[in-house]
Amino acid sequence: MHAQQPRLVFVYNADSGLFNTMADIGHKIFSPGTYACDLCALTHGYFSERREWRTFIDSLAMPCEFLHRDEFVRAFPEQKALAYPIVLLVTQNEQHICLSREDLAACDSLDALKQAITNCINNTAN
Repeated sequence: MHAQQPRLVFVYNADSGLFNTMADIGHKIFSPGTYACDLCALTHGYFSERREWRTFIDSLAMPCEFLHRDEFVRAFPEQKALAYPIVLLVTQNEQHICLSREDLAACDSLDALKQAITNCINNTAN
């Protein structure tokens, strides 16, 4: 059996589904200051993922997985009491917090987020 390659798991502070997506779009448009997902606010416009973000993700040497809160709970039922959004480094046996909700809130730009993710990956390699 092969060891699973470490990967980054990005978890949005939103649930999946069309209704939730439409509600999120409305919230981002009409009340962006109270929008609850700093990860989505940085990586997505109103209707789609930012091209600069996709280019960055595609350039990483580590696989990435993107989940909504409800999808994450189903995929990782052993994880309890996490504050979303969050970025986890997942290895075969463990999940480590790469960027907490507070870390993501401190990223004031997409460049800051990209640097924080790069730092997390570099710290993991050491």
